[in-house]
Amino acid sequence: MIVVAGEALIDLVPQDAGGEPDSGRRTGGAGQAGGAGLPALAPRLGGGPYNTAVALGRLGSPVAFCSRVSRDVFGEALLDGLRTAGVDVTPVQRGPEPTTLAVASIRADGSAGYSFYVEGTADRLFEAPDRLPDGVRAMSFGTCSLVLEPGASAYEELMRRAAASGVFTALDPNVRAGLIPDADAYRTRFKSWLPSVTLLKLSREDADWLGGTPHEWLAAGPAAVVVTHGGDGLSLYTRDGTELRVPGEKVDVVDTIGAGDTVNAALLHGLRARDALSDGALAGLGAEGWTDVLRFAARAAALTCSRAGAEPPYAAELD
Repeated sequence: MIVVAGEALIDLVPQDAGGEPDSGRRTGGAGQAGGAGLPALAPRLGGGPYNTAVALGRLGSPVAFCSRVSRDVFGEALLDGLRTAGVDVTPVQRGPEPTTLAVASIRADGSAGYSFYVEGTADRLFEAPDRLPDGVRAMSFGTCSLVLEPGASAYEELMRRAAASGVFTALDPNVRAGLIPDADAYRTRFKSWLPSVTLLKLSREDADWLGGTPHEWLAAGPAAVVVTHGGDGLSLYTRDGTELRVPGEKVDVVDTIGAGDTVNAALLHGLRARDALSDGALAGLGAEGWTDVLRFAARAAALTCSRAGAEPPYAAELD
């Protein structure tokens, strides 16, 4: 079992940037433009950890989601999306608070920017469970859930506890700078997580914002670091000295929403398929094994970018 811990939210995506949302991940009809120059916004199920869990389910990995989800109509739609993807929602906490909203803006190259509505929302009130889910081999953390208190401290506690129990831990900081009130304090906190991380995955933009180098991060704890470079592919650095890079796959980009989350899922799925969800097993994977995993992740991310919103591929699409 792979457990993904973090937020589930609703992305409000400009309709003219991606057309009608796919029926598998939409929550209802798109509204009309509210006035001159205002786009119609299509609600899409999202959040980095949520997308990662859905992607793992679609790829066929046994996966559970650990979060706090609202009882409002958006929260029900989020849970339905998880169940449809085959994700176990037993660890999900529920609350009466509203669902977090993220308003996306799509740039000319398909990349997305976000503004968030997070005050008093359900996911930031997450409380660390008393024990880890049964059968957990790996846990994935990241994004807004490690920024917004009081939930951030609860997720941090869970990550440290999982690592201390010998569970493979993956971290994607997926920096949303607009949500971080004190950048230096967050960078210090990020460094404090590294001793509890087995696999660190981050974008080139995140790496530049956080500061440091893959070799410095490896020295602090992780067994492997994967850096994504958008359409230019992925690079890998490991504690045992392996360094390699695979190119991205060329597609007509609709938008990049969920691409990094799909990479997270594909990496974990690929490592699980090779029985490599442990610190020691990563060391034995070798350049050939890592190359296969990274190419699989690049292919999965490319498919996600070829359609509107966070729509990770199914296993059959990657055969």
